[in-house]
Amino acid sequence: MRAKFGPCDYESASLYFTHTDYYQQEFGSGLKKAFVSFTRLIPPQRLSRIKIITNKIEERLSRDGKRRVNIDPGYLDLSKVILATTKDFSHRIYLAGGIYAEVTLFYQAGGFKAWPWTYPDYQTDEYIEIFNLIRGLYAQQIKGR
Repeated sequence: MRAKFGPCDYESASLYFTHTDYYQQEFGSGLKKAFVSFTRLIPPQRLSRIKIITNKIEERLSRDGKRRVNIDPGYLDLSKVILATTKDFSHRIYLAGGIYAEVTLFYQAGGFKAWPWTYPDYQTDEYIEIFNLIRGLYAQQIKGR
């Protein structure tokens, strides 16, 4: 990831992924998740290309037709967290190349908040705290520009 996207400015601890069994057949049990933020800022219009790149990384690391990692790129700004996905749904916007964008969290009254469609894990205090922290890093970056 660093080779493609540059140095990290934040890496979360590994978090147990227990909010759904959606990935269990492919990955097995005991799935963990981590968040990584990169120093290099991206223009939002690059998100679809980044998702295509991360899909290729997932494919390259796959064994016997099963992924060993699931990479869900996104970006945040001062007002929202956007995730990229290949799955269409009523609240998602088509970008390009089979990639959709979803506003997963929005910032209000001093912190990120969830929408009705926000994935259950992204609604947890633990995840919200991580995104608030990354938002603080981002605010410092754009202030310094």
